[in-house]
Parts: sequence; structure tokens; C-alpha cells
Amino acid sequence: MKYFVGLFLAFSCYLSLGAQTDSVRVDGFQFTTVKEVPITPVKNQASSGTCWSFSGLGLIEAELLRQGKGEYDLSEMFVVHKNYGDKAKKYVRMNGEINFAGGGSFADVLDCIQDYGIVPNDVQPGLNYGEEKHKHAELDHLTRAYMEVIVKKPNKKLSTAWYNGFEGILNAYLGECSETFTYQGVQYTPQSFAQSLGIRANDYVSITSFTHHPFYTAFPIEVPDNWRWANSYNVPLNELIQIIDDALDKGYTVAWAADVSEMGFNRKGIAIVPEIEVPEGVGSDQARWLDLSPEDKKAAKEKWTSPVPEKTITQEMRQEALDNYETTDDHGMLIYGTAQDQNGAKYYKVKNSWGTNNPYQGTWYVSVPFVQYKTISIVLHKDVLSKELKKKIGLQ
Repeated sequence: MKYFVGLFLAFSCYLSLGAQTDSVRVDGFQFTTVKEVPITPVKNQASSGTCWSFSGLGLIEAELLRQGKGEYDLSEMFVVHKNYGDKAKKYVRMNGEINFAGGGSFADVLDCIQDYGIVPNDVQPGLNYGEEKHKHAELDHLTRAYMEVIVKKPNKKLSTAWYNGFEGILNAYLGECSETFTYQGVQYTPQSFAQSLGIRANDYVSITSFTHHPFYTAFPIEVPDNWRWANSYNVPLNELIQIIDDALDKGYTVAWAADVSEMGFNRKGIAIVPEIEVPEGVGSDQARWLDLSPEDKKAAKEKWTSPVPEKTITQEMRQEALDNYETTDDHGMLIYGTAQDQNGAKYYKVKNSWGTNNPYQGTWYVSVPFVQYKTISIVLHKDVLSKELKKKIGLQ
């Protein structure tokens, strides 16, 4: 994903700042919290395409809270380091014919924990290159350029040094992945630390909803950042939304992969699917939007400072948007609650990884139509799923 974390606590390590009060008002929106699941504090991916790691670990950290194991701050850059290594090996095996970039998916987080373990953030903050915040443009360009040279095989065959060279780049920027470390007076390996937390990758399941594959089957979503070709179970749209609601009702959070390039997703913490008024001389909503300059688009977004009528989303609309590249795999976040606006409309409370510099200190309020329309996939604990659904999809 262009992608996946944290929300905010102030009164306790179990409550996010976005939930310190039952009601919050910004501009013409007023939200009242209906349901909220405990999460860890919001973080900042800054200038890096690592939302998948932040949101994926945000899910795991929330799971540890749910299980009564306390608050943990896990290392996103350990996960990024290990996945860059796996991605490089697969890129070579595929002769450079797969996506190679800083993005990823929730499967990358779970597979990393399963294969390599995990470490606390203090052990590997991943800021070894003179910056106080994550800034990966140089790292991403450098690793890409390196791998393009490797797959061209200038020596006619791969040398035995190519991976050591690649890992050296990762170590220089993200720090070496420790084989052992001490945490709260106990010595661990990354694997033994993951085991002490009781994290099991196969406890989590990915769900999606598209019609180009049969419902109740599993398939790898065809987006560039799914370079592992990880499977998601396909269900109808109404069931996808019901799964999210069931998770929240039962006290679980949901990792959410979505398209945030939509005009209704703004930096003020709101995500909606507005019905656009068509000005004279423009034949359709889509034409109007496509004809606007970037400055006009920005101005239009700023006008949505209070609730507006939203589109009714159908399964067909979702599919058409995916097929036309209008829905792309942009960003990973964490759904952790629900709220209502002043008109009684339902929104999901979403933990982002863009820091706390927005009106809701890092939370986004996302309308139900937006989630219906722009969800790529969700990941959550399999215990949320009903026995009937598990039987339909063949999940044990």
C-alpha cells in the first residue's frame, strides 16, 4: 500500500485522545462517540510509504491491549527492514517483473512476525540517517536503483555478494536487526519476544469484497503492493460492513486498507463521498471533477466543512471504481470505533499514522459510504467471524 498507526492517550494508556470527550466539534461537524475500542497512541510515518507497517502493528498493539497484555510500542522499521529483504529476494526471482517500492500490505506485518519475530521500537527506531522523523525518499530510490542493477546481471550471473550489499543499505538507514536484546530486564531474540506476546499470524484473516472473483473464495487482490500475493476472502459488501461492525461490538479493532485519493478524504480528519453539485456547462459529476484544476479541487474539498448528502454505494460501483483505477491501494489505517454526527449519520473512528496535527489529534471520521466504496481489504482476528461465514469460506 502507499501505505500501514496509533492514536492517542491522555488520561490512560487505554483511551485515545480522540475519545477524551463524548462529543467533539470542528467546523460544522459535531461527532459523538458511540463505540470505541482501546488502542495505543498515534504515531507518525512522516515522509515514508510505510503506513502498512504502522497500521498493521497498530492492530497488533490493540490486540495486546484487548488481551490484557498491556501497552507495547512495536518497531515499524524492524518490519520494514525485514520486508525490504524479502521483497528484494522475490524481485530477483521474478527477474524484476514485480513491484519494488516502499509500500506493502498487512500480510507483510503478519508474515514478518511469523518468520522473524518483532522487537520494541526502542530497540530499532530506524532513524540512522540524520533525521528526527522518517524520511524514506533517498532510501526508496537507492534500494530501487540497486535492485535494477542486480537484475540486469552485469556479471552475467548473480554474485554471492548482492544480498549483503543490499542489506548493508538497509542497515545504514534503518539500523541492523538485533539478534538479541534486553527489554524490561529480560533478554530476548526477536522470535522469543514475539512468542512472549503470544502473537500468531494465523489468528488473523483478510477480507475483501469484489465481483471479479466468486464470493466465499480466497484470492490475491491484484494491487501492486500485494507483492506477496497474499489471499483475502471475498464476501458481499453488506457482509464486509457487518464484519467490521461485529468486530467493534465485540471489542476488536480492524486494519483497514483503502483508497484515500478521493476528493472526500481531507487532511482535516473527514472522509465522505459527497454528491457533487453539477455546475452549468458540465455534463456529469465525474466530468466536473476531472475538469477542475488542482487548486479548484482543493477549494472544493475545503467547502465540505459540515455534513452533506452522500452517494448510495453499490457492489457494482465498488467494482467499477477498482477496474477503472479510481480505487487504488493507497493507505492503511486502523478502525477502532464508531460515532454519529449531529444528524445521526454513522461514521467510523479511524486511527491514522500522520501524527496528531489535525483537528481530531490523529483520528479520522470516515462515513459508512466511504468505507463501503473505498475499502480494498480489512484484516482482523478470525474469532470475529461467525461460524456460518467460517463454514462458507472454509476457514478453520
